[in-house]
Amino acid sequence: MRNMQKRPSESLLGAIKVSVDVSVLSHDQLGELCQELRHFLIDTVSRVGGHFGSNLGVVELTVALHHVYDAKKDRIIWDVGHQAYAHKVLTGRGGQLHTIRKKGGLAPFPKRHESESDAFGVGHASTSISAGVGMTLAHRDKVGAPHVIAIIGDGSLTGGMAFEALNHAGDVEADMLVIVNDNKMSISPNVGAMTRYLTRLISSSEYLHARETGGKLLESIPALKEVARRVEKHAKGMVTPSTIFEEMGFQYFGPVDGHDVSALVELLNNLKKIKGPRLLHVVTKKGKGCVHAENDPLALHAVASFDKLTGKKCGEKEIDKTFTSFFSSWVVAKAKTDERLHVVTPAMREGSGLVEFSALYPTRFHDVGIAEQHAVTFAAGLACEGKKPVVAIYSTFLQRAYDQLIHDVAIQNLDVLFAIDRAGMVGPDGETHAGSFDLSFLRCIPNMVILAPSDGDECERMLDFGFEYSGPVAVRYPRACAVTGEGANGDEKAIEMGKALMVRKGTRVAILSFGALLDRCRDVANALDATLVDMRFVKPIDYAMVEELAKTHGQFITVEENVVAGGAGSAVNEYLSAKNIAVSVKNIGLPDRFLSHGTRDEVLASACLDADGIERQIREFLKQ
Repeated sequence: MRNMQKRPSESLLGAIKVSVDVSVLSHDQLGELCQELRHFLIDTVSRVGGHFGSNLGVVELTVALHHVYDAKKDRIIWDVGHQAYAHKVLTGRGGQLHTIRKKGGLAPFPKRHESESDAFGVGHASTSISAGVGMTLAHRDKVGAPHVIAIIGDGSLTGGMAFEALNHAGDVEADMLVIVNDNKMSISPNVGAMTRYLTRLISSSEYLHARETGGKLLESIPALKEVARRVEKHAKGMVTPSTIFEEMGFQYFGPVDGHDVSALVELLNNLKKIKGPRLLHVVTKKGKGCVHAENDPLALHAVASFDKLTGKKCGEKEIDKTFTSFFSSWVVAKAKTDERLHVVTPAMREGSGLVEFSALYPTRFHDVGIAEQHAVTFAAGLACEGKKPVVAIYSTFLQRAYDQLIHDVAIQNLDVLFAIDRAGMVGPDGETHAGSFDLSFLRCIPNMVILAPSDGDECERMLDFGFEYSGPVAVRYPRACAVTGEGANGDEKAIEMGKALMVRKGTRVAILSFGALLDRCRDVANALDATLVDMRFVKPIDYAMVEELAKTHGQFITVEENVVAGGAGSAVNEYLSAKNIAVSVKNIGLPDRFLSHGTRDEVLASACLDADGIERQIREFLKQ
């Protein structure tokens, strides 16, 4: 948009097919653009689904950033990235926004290969400041170096990585701007001292008034003014969030209204002229402009299509019970019978199905914020004192606590049960949230026991087993419908250590299924007259079953929703090799590449892990 002049009937946002040149707009036009952009986001996301409330909250901030900075030259880094929809629109992707999170469509988060305006690919929290420091130092002392701006939600400040980066940035005097988007929310409500610290000043109008009037009074008394400044520096930490950042070497500014686009533009222009580490504290409202999202920011954080007038989901129907809901029921029931049970989660109360548990057992529910490393070691501490902690965590987030998993839990052989949700393909959130690797990185850890349920009832029995077992146990399950009734295992036999379950006896070919792909394998086994085994355990595998099957079957097919490299199938290969058992083996699982977003079924089909793909791979193997 090169021309600031427009006809009354024209939209500033236009057809939203090209980048909007926000830098040439007047302050009045910036306000109009914010209104159009917010309406466009509400219209689009309500129709197609996606991250909603967080994007509405940063409209003015995004417009101000694009007015002051050049997104193609400067480095605008979005933490987590689920609030970058407006950024995508203003950088030429508005015409594709209706495809977001769909197969072949826009990525749900910033992605470097999607646009040159996406400075850093992201999906996990607390990474923006670290990336920004790296970009800043890469251009240190360079004439015309790009400006570096990291936008981080206060929820992400509960992650230790953010503080490591702040400490480093202050120490090296990195010339960058950190913007703290303070909406008092992340996904779940924010927890911890930092949240309380950041919000304290907002209600302290007395302090703000005193500081303003006192400053004017002391202007004429320089010596007294300097004394007052020193006193304020050491005292204001009791009522303001600035001290901790200033002690880390940052110049602190704020808090400011994150919905006053003109004020934001003026402030950003001023901060642009200042060198060194700067931190701007911006206060926003999650879901701004949509009354339903403002009133219920949790429910409308990420949404399916809904009626924007009523807030109700479109075509809402009864949802099949998921693995998460089976876990939710199990943990509530188990807590009633065993007071040792404590639940630990890193800011995933809703996603992990813990809303009911947190309400019923608040003293045994521990949301530690976006701090996965702390979550695991905290659980280890609970276990040391005789508690039975259950760490409810997404597979992709457990990756962030790998050292703690080994050193603080496994080496000490502590009784910690890991309920690992979102294992395998997650669908619309794409590769950053996929749980593709947990079987591989867990299987190599001594003392770990790993189970993969094929249906919801089996999931509950495995959780029972893991809770009673002495030592670390992982039960991993996908974000999917948990098949029950017809088509399910139908076997109520309790879980025994390292014991598999024979599902179907066939000839020649044995399909060893690990986890929730069993139902797909059942169709294939029927078509091929193959033996089908629900392996249940990934570590230890049922060695006796493997040896017995090898006596009557010449071909083994292993199937898992994990990368093939180092996965469950590899455990079978290793055992056969160690025992010198001559069986041909085909390992079927996720390929050695990152799989893009789409529905879970679409992504599985693209990896040839639907029933047709599995059967096709087996038939090709048998031809050889």
